[in-house]
Amino acid sequence: MALLLKIFYRLFGGGGKGQRQLSQQEAAIQKLKETEEMLKKKQESLERTIKKELLTIKENNTAANKQVAVQALKRKKRHEKELNDIEGKLANVEAQREALENANANTEVLRSMAFAAKAMRSVHENMDIDQVDELIQDITEQQELAQEISDVISRPIGGYGELHDEDELLAELQELRREGKLPEVDTGAESVVALPSVPSSTLPCRPAAAAKDKDEDQMEDLKRWSGNVVA
Repeated sequence: MALLLKIFYRLFGGGGKGQRQLSQQEAAIQKLKETEEMLKKKQESLERTIKKELLTIKENNTAANKQVAVQALKRKKRHEKELNDIEGKLANVEAQREALENANANTEVLRSMAFAAKAMRSVHENMDIDQVDELIQDITEQQELAQEISDVISRPIGGYGELHDEDELLAELQELRREGKLPEVDTGAESVVALPSVPSSTLPCRPAAAAKDKDEDQMEDLKRWSGNVVA
């Protein structure tokens, strides 16, 4: 890994050499682009010229103008050969430019990787695995100590609540109940409240009176009956 980083630094390091190399690549790419533009313009010009020669051939394709058509055909073939050469050159220039752009992109990637590796080395420069392990152990010990302190603080002071066994206390309560010093513990059964039975005979009625007096008498009877129930 160290050897690989040295290679990265040598090729793409922060020195002026790496910057000059990158500038040369960018200049070469720009030059190739300009060459492409020049070849494309030449290509378009030849294509227009070939069309004109072809038109001349068609217009003079007669016995009287045969010589003119022949000369136009020669120029057309010459231009076609030149156009074919330009297309080949253009293809080569485009391929070279693309290869150089890819190489330039790879250079940028490698420079970024080298920069990141250098930054990581700087971060780890003052770190030691033994120191990290010691730090983790110290943190663990401090956490355990804090838990022990918390456990001690939460204990009852003076052992309060731990002087007697719970079984002994229950046995003592049972003994007090047998001696009558404590009431018996309710078993949980619901207490039944005895209620007086509903009278089987009809309630005594008074002689006919006004409807209002009759209602008042019935209310009095109900109050007396409910009083007996509550008592």
